[in-house]
Amino acid sequence: MTFIKKLNAAWAGNHSLLCVGLDPDVTRFPAELAGKPDAILSFCKTIIDATADLACSFKPQIAYFAALRAEDQLEEICRYIKTTYPTIPLVLDAKRGDIGATAEQYAREAFERYEADAVTVNPYMGFDSVAPYMEWKDKGAIVLCRTSNAGGSDLQFLDVGGKPLYQHVAQLVADKWNVNGQCALVVGATFPNELAQVRHIIGDMPLLVPGIGAQGGDIAATVHAGKTNNGNGMMINSSRAILYAKAIGDENYADAARRIALETRDAINQYRN
Repeated sequence: MTFIKKLNAAWAGNHSLLCVGLDPDVTRFPAELAGKPDAILSFCKTIIDATADLACSFKPQIAYFAALRAEDQLEEICRYIKTTYPTIPLVLDAKRGDIGATAEQYAREAFERYEADAVTVNPYMGFDSVAPYMEWKDKGAIVLCRTSNAGGSDLQFLDVGGKPLYQHVAQLVADKWNVNGQCALVVGATFPNELAQVRHIIGDMPLLVPGIGAQGGDIAATVHAGKTNNGNGMMINSSRAILYAKAIGDENYADAARRIALETRDAINQYRN
């Protein structure tokens, strides 16, 4: 099944636009995982089990694993998602942006080693930095467009032929780069006006939307700006707010994560139709 077909099925099956980000910070893990060699694997699997029926996708951020030499645990986590929850798309957040043979190896890393359904990529070096991912015709390439960080404006608002660069990127991907129909764009929830502009440009192409939860993006504004006519079209990511939810009463960290994920999914759904 292609990335887009799997994503459409997850939107419908779990009635959810929530993407659960997997950004494991061992300094914030619960005490019972302290010192365990497979703590990252155990933590992420527990979060996945607690939220799988509430999510339209899972998004591990590769840097959190690579910095701790835990790529082997990331492989196990990706394999666990693919085998235990095969209907949930797996998005590898890697933001790769090289060209030629190097980009081909990055594509192999994402799609062979980690078995991702899609990977985030940087368009700064042009189409030939994205083209190697298109060789995997059923896989998704999620292109950075209008990112959620304030510094993104340094480049993304530069004038390109009378419009800001982020809109030029959106138009390029929609009109020329989406050769397999498996592309998506990254647009931050922290900029709902720009999110609406991108949606107008790209039609029904999916959006990966970081910036709610810990980054403070407004859910109502995000959904109104980015949803498609059928109330879908987005993977709205929340990572830290779910992963490190404060337990209440006798809750453990998995129950706390599930509670926040459920609240977030339901808050998103209020504004879909």
